[in-house]
Amino acid sequence: MKQKNTFLKNASFLMIAALVSRVIGLVYRIPLNAIVGRTGMGYYSFAFSVYSILLLISSYSIPMAVSKVVSERLALGQYRSAHKVFKGAMIYACIVGGIAALVALFGAPYLIPQNQPNAIPALQVLTPTIFLSAILGVLRGYFQAHNTMIPTSASQIIEQILNAIVSVLAAWLLIKYLAADAVEEATWGAAGGTVGTGAGVLAGLLFMTFVYYINRGTLRRQLKRDRTGVDISYREVFRIILLMVTPVIFSTFIYNVSSYIDGYMFSSIMGRHRIDDELISATYAEFSSYYMTLINIPLSLSSASSTAVVPNISGHYARGEISKANQKIDEAVQLTMFISVPAAVGLAVLGHPIIQLFFPTTTGIAGNLLMIGAVSIVFSSLSTITNGVLQGIGKPQIPVRNAAIALVLNVVFLFCGLWFTDKLGIIAVLVATILYSVSMCILNGIYLKKYLGYKNEFRDSYGKPFLASAGMGLVAWGSYYGLYHLLPHNIVCLAVAVPLAVFTYIILFVAIVKAPEDQLRRLPAGNIIYKLAKKLRLYK
Repeated sequence: MKQKNTFLKNASFLMIAALVSRVIGLVYRIPLNAIVGRTGMGYYSFAFSVYSILLLISSYSIPMAVSKVVSERLALGQYRSAHKVFKGAMIYACIVGGIAALVALFGAPYLIPQNQPNAIPALQVLTPTIFLSAILGVLRGYFQAHNTMIPTSASQIIEQILNAIVSVLAAWLLIKYLAADAVEEATWGAAGGTVGTGAGVLAGLLFMTFVYYINRGTLRRQLKRDRTGVDISYREVFRIILLMVTPVIFSTFIYNVSSYIDGYMFSSIMGRHRIDDELISATYAEFSSYYMTLINIPLSLSSASSTAVVPNISGHYARGEISKANQKIDEAVQLTMFISVPAAVGLAVLGHPIIQLFFPTTTGIAGNLLMIGAVSIVFSSLSTITNGVLQGIGKPQIPVRNAAIALVLNVVFLFCGLWFTDKLGIIAVLVATILYSVSMCILNGIYLKKYLGYKNEFRDSYGKPFLASAGMGLVAWGSYYGLYHLLPHNIVCLAVAVPLAVFTYIILFVAIVKAPEDQLRRLPAGNIIYKLAKKLRLYK
């Protein structure tokens, strides 16, 4: 029971941090978009798609890999080996992060689409950020392995706050002092926006370093308690890290390279159709900077749940406790679907007014994308969790293979959708991403059943949130558009419709779906929801 509570607490910490971080990321995009403009946000997005790939290779895989390897040794009481893995991972991060940073610096002209050269400065500014992120990833993974998620959560929030402040300020300053025309405003504005990313990562790294420093005494005492007599050479450490990290790198690379390929193909092929380069950039901004920014908020919660569940599943699997591992998977899926399903329904129903609220410069394309693509939240969330589980049980090659298959399907569909006609445009990119996430869910599910005998609890995990979300969607649509007919003010209507929709979802989930008390208390803010339900006499 203690382990269950620990997992849920850790997942909640990470989810809250992820939500706060994403909300900050959404809010600061409003002034950044106003300063930089749609074209500048397009340059920003092209640079970030390359940066994200290099980050995945150099650092994204490190927290999960370190968390898994260290947690396995901690579960067996091998504290010295666990700490040596940490130090070896730090050396690895410095080397790989340094190489990835140099690739970004000197390879930028070749990595950015040829018809988008104004995105190159933004990518080059991100060079030191790639190196620092690798080191930060090791520290986060080490504390996650100790089932301590608060440092990671706090560092994520600190990172985003600094990112928001510096991004807006740097974009404004660079435009003011370096830009001579509209094109240069978009170019230097995009570069300024990426300065904040580096400032945020540096702040997060300093915080995690401080946390490690104040916990040195506890870590030393832990090492002294090691009675296993098991030691490990650095040669073995690097072998373990490479064996663990390399498949994870391939998995995360393939899993996320689709966004880079999608952007590159969209820009290149639409250019062949003689579409104006600036229009291409502005349209892509509707997808990557507007649509994806909102979609990524609920997706970050599934990533947090996956991060929290990996150490638990790794420990249970290492001890042969398959049923307990499956129980943790159920908890992670239920926790994620409780949020992902209503988020998908809500964004689909209120897509246009929400986009208009945060991104007034939109042409309406992003709202259409949100109405169609919100369903991808459910599939992407589930694929993120199943990826983490397969990596946690020592089967990282399976997500790699599945991601490669999904990527091929993505590329083939996108090529056909763009090459033979210019009518689909950005819609082809959207459908390709949905196809990718659905493919991953199906393929990962097959292997979870094969190795763990895992079967989805459809009723608890999907059925209950869907039923409650359907009612919520009707209330959200009716309240917004009904009120808008009487009072055509977007902010006011959303201020009424969104809280009413959230309240409706909770009530329906508890009353109509009849969620058990123990299940309710396991959810985010579960105790608060239960107390509210008691006051409303939904529970006896």
